[in-house]
Amino acid sequence: MFRHSALRSAALALAVSLSLGAPSAFADNAPAAASATTAVQRQAIAQGLYELAYSPKQNAVFVASSGGFGDAAGPAQVLRLNPTTLAVETRIPLQRKAFGVVLDDAHDRLYVGNTVDLSVTVVDTAQNKAIGTVQLMEKKTGKDGKAAYTHDLRELVVDSAANRLYVTGHSSQPNVSSVLFVVDTTTLKVINTIPGLGNAKAPGLALDAANKRVYTSNLLADLVVVGTDSHKVEAQHKIAAEQPMNIALDPAGKRLFVTDQGSEMLRGYQAKSSGLVSKHPGQRVLVLDRSNGKELASIPTDAGPLGILLDAPRKRLYVTNREAGTVTAYNSDSYQKVATYPVPTHPNSLALDAKNNVLFVSIKNGEKDAKDADESVARIQL
Repeated sequence: MFRHSALRSAALALAVSLSLGAPSAFADNAPAAASATTAVQRQAIAQGLYELAYSPKQNAVFVASSGGFGDAAGPAQVLRLNPTTLAVETRIPLQRKAFGVVLDDAHDRLYVGNTVDLSVTVVDTAQNKAIGTVQLMEKKTGKDGKAAYTHDLRELVVDSAANRLYVTGHSSQPNVSSVLFVVDTTTLKVINTIPGLGNAKAPGLALDAANKRVYTSNLLADLVVVGTDSHKVEAQHKIAAEQPMNIALDPAGKRLFVTDQGSEMLRGYQAKSSGLVSKHPGQRVLVLDRSNGKELASIPTDAGPLGILLDAPRKRLYVTNREAGTVTAYNSDSYQKVATYPVPTHPNSLALDAKNNVLFVSIKNGEKDAKDADESVARIQL
């Protein structure tokens, strides 16, 4: 889910189509969900927190801190947290600002997206230190004579068995395609840059390693499917989500779960950047058939749904609602809401300790908070 702008804050914090089938299936008759305040433990950690990951191997939570922006900014770092107390156990200094993360636990590596530098920092989670940087693209000189990146970063996914890292490169210029960077994690080299993700921001990213597919969403209301074997766009589907953000994949079925934000700020951005007129109120999770993009269900959420995580064995789907300041939990089969966890101000990213059934949430500050105030991580005992 990155430059310091209103768009990137809403899209990631992070971070930022038509159904040809039957009408949407809404979970209208769900029973009242429990509000589980007592299950939430929270700790202020550092400035500029973004995504986080839980490592079963290390029994630790790793959270990215950009340090924030401006004169009061703190250091860029990855913080290793105790998963029970949320105390900071280790501070791992970085040379570049940290935003998105993905964990390759089998190889003791955390990959950290450095959005403003269009690169990825590699962190050794066993040694608690940065061990390398992958530069994904170089700056280009524009008509104004200034050198700048044509893209910026958001999400990362890793195929540990195949030694591949995939990173979405947002288009940051009109009429320039968003791309998918492919990195060989053994050599830490970019081996391909795949175009065709749409001339718009491409917020969502999910990997189906077994079927050799990567799924991305974009702000043109598209689901774009890339083959990890062919290294090309295999399919593109118009979908009913007009502001599709993060994606969760059902590993045992055909479903994709996509947060559809419904942000007024994003409506203005879409109209200006691509001419797309976004009218759907959003504030839902759209359930899609990943083979064709067809809408299977639409699940109402609280305001500003962003992060999403599926715990398939327990049939639970978790969503961060950025504007509402909540995390909501749903039965992933019936789509009924089963719990609401208040975590104000702006919950962002999710990670799960599946063994102990604990959810971790990074939480952004709001406009009323001091600019140099530390942001938080919450621990939710489910």
